[in-house]
Amino acid sequence: MKSLKWIALALLTSFSAFGSEGGITDQGILYIAGVFGVALAAMGGTYAQSRAACVALEGMARNPSAAQKLFVPMLLSLALMESLVIFTLVAIFLVK
Repeated sequence: MKSLKWIALALLTSFSAFGSEGGITDQGILYIAGVFGVALAAMGGTYAQSRAACVALEGMARNPSAAQKLFVPMLLSLALMESLVIFTLVAIFLVK
């Protein structure tokens, strides 16, 4: 966590990387926001997918006869969660 703070500090204070004038441009802010947006979407999607898989597998372990009923909705929900991350990535590219 400390290294993430130092990286963010280095990115935000190195103004020469964001334009020839030496300041942060609007395009530079969009790039930084895009990186953080995709990172947050990936983190949220990964957390949601891991929780969904954990709960579904726990349900299958407790009641093996319900495995067939749980498998298809679990895969469908995992696919929909992943699509939200992909939509975020596409939206970031459309904004730029």
